[in-house]
Amino acid sequence: MKRTIISLFVLFGSLSFLYPAFGNDGTIAFVGATVIDGTDAEPLADGVLVITDGRIRTVGPRSAVTIPEGADIVDVSGKYIMPGMVNAHGHVGATVGLNGNGGYSTDNLLRQLGLYARYGVTAVNSLGGDGDQGFTLRNEQYDSDLDRARIYVAGSVVVGDSEAAIREEVNRNADMGANFIKVRIDDNLGVSQKMPRSFFEALVDQAHIRRLPVAVHLYYLDDAKFMLETNADIIAHSVRDLAVDQEFVSMVTEKDVCYIPTLTREVSTFVYESVPDFFSDPYFRKEVEPSIIEELSTPERMSRIAGSRSAQTYKTQLPTAMANVGTLYDSGVRIAMGTDTGPPARFQGYFEHMEMHMMVDAGMSPLDAIRSSTGIAAECIGMGDIGTLEPGKWGDFSVLTENPAEDIRNSHSIESVWIAGNRVPGE
Repeated sequence: MKRTIISLFVLFGSLSFLYPAFGNDGTIAFVGATVIDGTDAEPLADGVLVITDGRIRTVGPRSAVTIPEGADIVDVSGKYIMPGMVNAHGHVGATVGLNGNGGYSTDNLLRQLGLYARYGVTAVNSLGGDGDQGFTLRNEQYDSDLDRARIYVAGSVVVGDSEAAIREEVNRNADMGANFIKVRIDDNLGVSQKMPRSFFEALVDQAHIRRLPVAVHLYYLDDAKFMLETNADIIAHSVRDLAVDQEFVSMVTEKDVCYIPTLTREVSTFVYESVPDFFSDPYFRKEVEPSIIEELSTPERMSRIAGSRSAQTYKTQLPTAMANVGTLYDSGVRIAMGTDTGPPARFQGYFEHMEMHMMVDAGMSPLDAIRSSTGIAAECIGMGDIGTLEPGKWGDFSVLTENPAEDIRNSHSIESVWIAGNRVPGE
């Protein structure tokens, strides 16, 4: 029931922005790959994926698929196809280099959406800090000429000094056409005041009046239980202070709420206390500016992070966050990949792969981590036309040379990325 409600919220909140597909009349058939479709199905060997006008026309075994006459054939024999990754919690547009307010603009949005796409992340749910330019790009992405990552937007992170002000801010975001309402209810490890619970209740009520789901930034188990009692819709970060208990597991299962771990967000708070291993990874270095690596590697910065109470607290609590992912996964909770990338030193594209790898380290199977990063993530953010390779959905996918369902670290073996059947530039 909860799943249906979320889908309806997003549908009604976004209906006026769903434009019909425009594009060429061409058909492309990808032939011979093992297809991982993002559903509960097992990988399909020697598959055929047919894209027409940007959308999936047919997917199935070579022996059962008739390729339309005149189609362009792409031979992907011996390779692997998986849906484009869907980041259920990111941020787009504000950061330039290590400046978190470097200039929110269309150019910067497009630069970051291109970066996501080259890493195989074909859709990003931007949960806060979204301006008019982000809404415009969201409105322009429903056509078959698209060749950058899709974006969904929440507008501002809702704050206010009264219940009336909270409701007004929710309405402002809704009037702009937000896909979500985003709110914080933690206290930043005790350095700020939590939103009063009556304000939060008013926010959820107003969001649901506007038929919009609520994504909640939190830290504490107690707050997670409260948001579930209030019928908020998505847990946008891990519970990190305590191990989740059976009461919480029962609540999140009964309400069918999605859980977004953002494990790499925790890593980003402390990992630069020394030079991280991934700084030498060619898959990371192919997109990062060397000056950023140099700045993050200065003794002064590393010393500051090593002495940061908040960074060290998040470091200490990371094992709890990972254990909670394992517990919830074993309990059948829907886990959606999300990273909170976008702020400085949370590297868009690369961290999404790291997140999948950490989800496997937390106890998920590689295939389920892929599903959580594709079909389940799309389902959790209410976007029914992306996330899986099924007829009628957008042709957003990656071609890989190695099998990520066998070893999740093979997710780095991307050979090409396609969005609406268009090859992503630079890949």
